[in-house]
Amino acid sequence: MDSMSFILFGATGDLAKRKIYPALYNLFIEGKLSPSFSVIGLGRRELTDEAFQNSVKQSIHTFSRNTPDHQDTMTAFLNVFRYCVLNVNQIGDYYKLLEVVNQREQELNIVENRMFYLSVSPEFFDVIVLNIKESGLGTTQGWKRLIIEKPFGRDLLSAQELNENLSQAFLEEEIFRIDHFLGKPMVQNLDVIESSNPMLQTLWDNHQISNIQIIADETVGVEERAGYYDQAGALRDMFQNHMLQLLMMIAIQVSNKGVAGDVRANKKAIMESLRPLQEEDIIHNVVLGQYIAGELNGNPVIGYADEQGVSANSRIETFMAARLWIDDYFWNKVPIYIRTGKRLKEKATRIVIEFKETLTESKKNKINSNKILVIDISPNEEVYIQINSNNPQNHVASIPERMNCYSNEKNMPEAYEKLILDALCGDATFFAHWDEVELSWKWVQPILNAIDNNLIPLETYEAGSYGPKGSYQLLEVDGHRWALDAFDVNQNPTTSDKEYSYNG
Repeated sequence: MDSMSFILFGATGDLAKRKIYPALYNLFIEGKLSPSFSVIGLGRRELTDEAFQNSVKQSIHTFSRNTPDHQDTMTAFLNVFRYCVLNVNQIGDYYKLLEVVNQREQELNIVENRMFYLSVSPEFFDVIVLNIKESGLGTTQGWKRLIIEKPFGRDLLSAQELNENLSQAFLEEEIFRIDHFLGKPMVQNLDVIESSNPMLQTLWDNHQISNIQIIADETVGVEERAGYYDQAGALRDMFQNHMLQLLMMIAIQVSNKGVAGDVRANKKAIMESLRPLQEEDIIHNVVLGQYIAGELNGNPVIGYADEQGVSANSRIETFMAARLWIDDYFWNKVPIYIRTGKRLKEKATRIVIEFKETLTESKKNKINSNKILVIDISPNEEVYIQINSNNPQNHVASIPERMNCYSNEKNMPEAYEKLILDALCGDATFFAHWDEVELSWKWVQPILNAIDNNLIPLETYEAGSYGPKGSYQLLEVDGHRWALDAFDVNQNPTTSDKEYSYNG
């Protein structure tokens, strides 16, 4: 690992405390960082180096997956941290920062390798990057890299403008757009699951696969993010980035998925093949919802409009489901259903591959297919196959049986550990390239326009349910259903003109 200076904007923020410092600590104790490295935290408030180090120490004790065992190890880790006051809009503060960085590099005999991490509000991305360039912070004898958090723009135009500004100071290969879903161990394992199992390879095409379901259900509401979320919604917060990235990862077909260029080129090809939605198609392929008061785990839950910081007449969607099609030879005619929402019945991020029925199976059973491959990404990390088996109590009927294939071990490296390590190594495999981001916004932009013009109904759904009725009707048109939702099928008819009951 190269020696380097890790320059963190937003060093006193929540993300730094919960994710970045624990990630650096775990990399440090596992010997994955250079013996010579420097961390310089930046923020607006006045702090001494000692106070900053104590704050980092507290975050390790509170959020790290590894509990500090030895005081000497913790002391050595904290000793690399320094703090510098910086107002992102003041160019003079960047010149002062440059002096601090140069001084630390000389003290530690560090080559001028500099990692800039922007853990700040997106409104500051442009000004920080341009000031890095103007101050000379980005002029080094070694490498320079930029890690930037989402959201990467609010729409296609703002994303293009942001990328134009970033490109004035950093080359594309120096920009690491972090999406923590891509750091999850199971997501990074998708290529091995598919390519290293001949049984799955024989089933992995549009002749055998009936549909794909990509789900990211959350039980939480907006919590302290109401100010941001009421301007973003599920489409911007989850769908445009996390969900489309999962789609790309499950759909890519490459000969060597361990090579960043291969992965990125093939992810781009998937987005280029994603069938665009015309205005007249959107209402038939997109469902939006907002949660109202309900019950979750036996406790009453208020509706979104009653959340603190949310406008009482807010039209922001807290749920989105969509039907997508990839128009290439491999996935042609396989519908892909994507769902994400807040205040739903269970917390689960998973990909479900549903296989086609045999000719001997009745149309009635088709709506309740049990032959599925499930890739659970979080909170559990496992892969299992569910198949039909003989029912010992009724030889005419079959029952689903679950066969576990893989379960991840505990205390695995967290997403931010893997991604920060990759960025420090210059490995961009699991980071979003600008081409992917731009194509994602191009696909999403017509939906944003339809929302702005009130062309998509905003349904309501009770907190603690699986979402609005339209989400189920979206699949029923094709003869499918959400595979693992635990509702009573007998109480939940399969025709859209009957009353639905989704609370299980």
